[in-house]
Amino acid sequence: MNKLKTAVIGVGYLGKFHAQKYANLPDSELVGVCDTNHEIAANIAHELGVTVYTDYNVLLDKVDAVSIVVPTQKHHEVAKTFLSHDIHVLLEKPITSTVAQAQELVDIAQQRELIFQIGHLERFNPAVMALDNVLQQPRFIESHRIAPFNPRGADVNVVLDLMIHDIDIILNFVRSPVKNIQADGVPVLSSDIDVANARIQFENGCVANVTASRVSMKSERKMRIFQPDAYITIDFQNKKLGIHKKGDGEMFPGVAEIDSIEHEFEQGDALNAEIAAFLQCIINKTEPLVTGQDGLQALKTAYKITSLLREH
Repeated sequence: MNKLKTAVIGVGYLGKFHAQKYANLPDSELVGVCDTNHEIAANIAHELGVTVYTDYNVLLDKVDAVSIVVPTQKHHEVAKTFLSHDIHVLLEKPITSTVAQAQELVDIAQQRELIFQIGHLERFNPAVMALDNVLQQPRFIESHRIAPFNPRGADVNVVLDLMIHDIDIILNFVRSPVKNIQADGVPVLSSDIDVANARIQFENGCVANVTASRVSMKSERKMRIFQPDAYITIDFQNKKLGIHKKGDGEMFPGVAEIDSIEHEFEQGDALNAEIAAFLQCIINKTEPLVTGQDGLQALKTAYKITSLLREH
């Protein structure tokens, strides 16, 4: 099969990495990069030997697929343009600024039978992907995602910036409608919420306690999952997975012993895996790991949390 003609819209800090991956993947022919800042776009275009653009509309008859890595407020406008011209889209998270915008993009992609993948990169973490045959009926989940303040994410609050990663993962793990949410949070360094905690109750009885902060002195991304037969720990940052299951013996009378297995994965390249999977979905006409519908559900939950925080 001929290579897919690709482009990256928005080649700032993260977008330039998207462009580098597309330039090197065997299924992709990177035809250009686009950014409103000509100097930034020209630098990455020169590095990769492709054409530079400042108007993404010029690319509409030149590409099969794009990554869109522009500020969240522009997601809907840019993604709608490409989807409406039958171009497959990998859109960075969060999917859009509003739920209505997200629903419209999902509807367009479905009507036109396009691949519409959302960039929840943590789904491609090897420690998460290794849980396919391990995770069964989570009953309680606790997650912590903390990081130093980064101006690149300051266009949205900490729920949409950081917590939404864990919201997406938890929704995918639990696979049950949300029943109730309680949330608290405060602004610290910015004018919006910088530290937040949410307690999410699901219809099937599972409870998730989710904390995110962007005012920490260190970075940490961890999750603990409790299910009837096991306690599972995930260290997203260090690519570690711990599986602690009931053994056949007893630790104390009436208390099962614990059999533990620790897995440590190579750091790998999750972004490369994400983009390669996107291209394969287009070629094979298969559903992406993170669909537009997944992005929509994560956004709905994040906005419910945000609404509760602002009420408080």
